[in-house]
Amino acid sequence: MHQVLWSRPIELGISGGGVRTVKGPSDALACLAGQWPHRGPYYVAARSACRAAIDGRRTAEEARRLFISAAEEAHLKAH
Repeated sequence: MHQVLWSRPIELGISGGGVRTVKGPSDALACLAGQWPHRGPYYVAARSACRAAIDGRRTAEEARRLFISAAEEAHLKAH
């Protein structure tokens, strides 16, 4: 299976002032599985969309938009 990448990576501000570059749904899933600060509805939707994008059932860009929404929901800076 080839790695699915987003059209543009997301720079995610993490605790302690660091930045994590998220390049696609696989990176996003790893990030969401870690110490994600808030697991609300967008978190659930992003996780599902990332899995679906990896499996080819949704587009990578749909997963990207939902990951950004999950980051905003968790009060993380994503750009």
